[in-house]
Amino acid sequence: MINIALIGTGSIARTHVKSMLELDDKCKLVALADIYPEKAMDLAQTNQLKAKIVSDYKSLLDDPTIDAVSICTPPYTHKDITVDFLRAGKHVLVEKPMASSLKECDEMIEAQKESGKILSVVAQNRFRTPIMSLKNVLDKELIGRIAHVQVDSFWWRGNSYYDLWWRGTYEKEGGGCTLNHAVHHIDMLQWMMDMPVEVGAMSSNMLHDNAEVEDISVALLKYANGALAQVTSSVIHHGEEQQLAFQGEKAKVSVPWKVKAEVARENGFPTENGNAELEKELEQEFSDFPKLHHEGHTGQINDFLTAIEGGTDVLINGIDGRKTLELIMAIYQAASTGSTVKLPLTKESPFYQRDGVLKNATYFFEKKKAVENFSDNEITTGGNY
Repeated sequence: MINIALIGTGSIARTHVKSMLELDDKCKLVALADIYPEKAMDLAQTNQLKAKIVSDYKSLLDDPTIDAVSICTPPYTHKDITVDFLRAGKHVLVEKPMASSLKECDEMIEAQKESGKILSVVAQNRFRTPIMSLKNVLDKELIGRIAHVQVDSFWWRGNSYYDLWWRGTYEKEGGGCTLNHAVHHIDMLQWMMDMPVEVGAMSSNMLHDNAEVEDISVALLKYANGALAQVTSSVIHHGEEQQLAFQGEKAKVSVPWKVKAEVARENGFPTENGNAELEKELEQEFSDFPKLHHEGHTGQINDFLTAIEGGTDVLINGIDGRKTLELIMAIYQAASTGSTVKLPLTKESPFYQRDGVLKNATYFFEKKKAVENFSDNEITTGGNY
């Protein structure tokens, strides 16, 4: 049995607790830490947890009964908490985004190497059957060379969303929708396509005047083979339709799942029915992929626990989490400077360190209103992808 401490008991922590209770044959939640201990107490009571409640996570560092921690605090705190627990000999699962700068990611990865413990970064959408199945189709190159990818990370949040004290500032949240919402889709994109070589972008804040950060960005990515991808990150899209669509040499596939394979007539225009045989093959490949027993956060936490039990690798480690943040920081650099950014980013990049982000990012509005907590802690996660 793996004993886990939960650090931070805000909205996303509820999802972690639910997943851990589903995996009660593998783990036990033994401690909750939050700077607002009444929130931790409420979470414990709601879920009938017999767990220690503390206001300072550091009081848990030397607790020999704790094997691992799950970190659900704001992004600017991730590095210090992660490094402290790794050095204390605990395995760490940390929520996305991994940190608020690439320098912090590097310090976390270095602490992981020194400790020999596991560091995993949450990217729960990888643990969904349709996403795994799409990745399988792409890996088998059934659609041929990929020429274009369209990523729609469409979310909707009301103006009051940024009233929470740590949201809407580069200092505390690290960025806007590109970092904290599209991180899911950008992670899936780099997992499926690897990293681009150039990034261009524009960003704006149209509908959230209590936030320094962007509420929409549009990025154009170019890969070494010439392929292009466009990524729209948003919290202003009603309906929250989300998709990843891959246009290949032979066919298009996407999630939500769609498949279309065109065949050219003599004059280059498409035939009426397309390549029905290839479409059938792609449909079969997608549907034959075995359904995951655990999905979403439960799937990732199960992967984390399995790695602890067996000494195996996790699907998403610190290096994977850093790649996603590197791509996001390249988007911020491109949007803020108005120039094309070459990858990989170096330590000389103005967006490598947190101080550089704070100095060089585009500030849209001054945050003038802040509340400590919302009375309504229920969250929704938009679309399925």
